Amino acid sequence: MTEQLSEQPTEEPSTTAAEAAAEARAGAPAEAPAGTPAVVPAGALAEGSAGTPAEASAGTPAEAPAVAPAEAVPAADAVAPTDAVPPAPAPAPEATAPAPEATAPVPAPRRSRRVLWAVARWTAAVVVCGGVGAGTAMGITALDRTDVPGLATESDGRWEYPKLRLPALPADKPRPFTDGNDGEVHHADVRRLLLPAPAGATTDPKLDGGFVSTDAYLSLYGKEFRGDLAKHLADSALRHIAARGWTTPDGTRTTIHLLRFSSVAHAEAYKDVALEADGVDGPKALPDGVEGVVPEAIGDDIEVSDTSAYAFREKKPYGPEQVRWAYVQAGDTLALITQTRRGEALAVPFQQTVTLQNQLLG
Repeated sequence: MTEQLSEQPTEEPSTTAAEAAAEARAGAPAEAPAGTPAVVPAGALAEGSAGTPAEASAGTPAEAPAVAPAEAVPAADAVAPTDAVPPAPAPAPEATAPAPEATAPVPAPRRSRRVLWAVARWTAAVVVCGGVGAGTAMGITALDRTDVPGLATESDGRWEYPKLRLPALPADKPRPFTDGNDGEVHHADVRRLLLPAPAGATTDPKLDGGFVSTDAYLSLYGKEFRGDLAKHLADSALRHIAARGWTTPDGTRTTIHLLRFSSVAHAEAYKDVALEADGVDGPKALPDGVEGVVPEAIGDDIEVSDTSAYAFREKKPYGPEQVRWAYVQAGDTLALITQTRRGEALAVPFQQTVTLQNQLLG
């Protein structure tokens, strides 16, 4: 603005200053002291020269025009109009120009990638393990219990028998060990008291759960014992012999014969006298082909109230097969259970079979 003011013409500066001073004194109050600074209008400053304020009042400071009234705004606009000078463009942020390098230094992405890779690996491992676990669970639920290692109930050698039910009794007939049945007679059909074959077994067509002859029964013993046993049977009022046999996939052959006598007294006499089943050294009459015998203890799970059981196995040395057999005497009925297997007759299925047959008779 100083340059603009210096270029304006300055003709008769003293006259113009005197007129301005006179106009100022004419508009000012009369009692104003002589030393009071004159208020110069903004238009006078626009038309005056640089030396005008000094001539108007010798003691007036250079900043006197700062108290000019609002009419000075157009002068300021004339000096520096707003649209005359366009705003300077904002400088480009040079410091942020290389944005990729500044925001992603080389070490940082490596750490991020390692973290993400670790997370991805663990996530994949969890997904894979979960999938394998789900697939395994689905596979297990699709298998039978006997096909799953560690869950098979037959892992201890037991067989899978069907659910057992006691046969119905004729009307007004008591069970063998109840009051009023002094002879301990089984009034149910003796064939219905035979233990059924286990799952997977092949039934012997000659021993299909029906009645068999006395000779068929006696053929189970050695020839040296058959005559004496036949005599005792003839004198003991034997009524029926029912039998069932089967062979399991492991090669074990099982036979069960139920001998029904007319009373408990005849059944006990045949067991104690003819067979000597309770002998200290074992029974007198041995199965065919057996030369030595070893009595076996009967477990608590085999014992049934009001019945008696005796178990034996063939003593070593024996031939290509081993025989296990047992007697169960329950009232008027005597059961003979035999199991034969090449190599060795297994104890677990034998004990299981004896126990279940004993429960049916008890």
